[in-house]
Amino acid sequence: AGDGNLHPLLITQPGDTAARERAQAAFHEIIADAIELGGTVTGEHGVGLLKRDGLEQELTPAVLDLHRAVKAALDPHGILNPGKVVKPITG
Repeated sequence: AGDGNLHPLLITQPGDTAARERAQAAFHEIIADAIELGGTVTGEHGVGLLKRDGLEQELTPAVLDLHRAVKAALDPHGILNPGKVVKPITG
């Protein structure tokens, strides 16, 4: 946690919708707090689907566009891990 690169794992009982919703809210609060305190959503190994929204909070639109441009250059057909890491531009 010293560099702000957190790996929160909140486990709930299967089927307990209320607990799952509370855990998801807590997860989003942890991510928001990490960013606010100068930490990062991700670190040495990329970002997964759970942290994707946090990445969009952390990075500016210009930096996100840069990520999308690199992805498009390396994967012009969008077949490598589609829809992961950075949400594709829609519309």
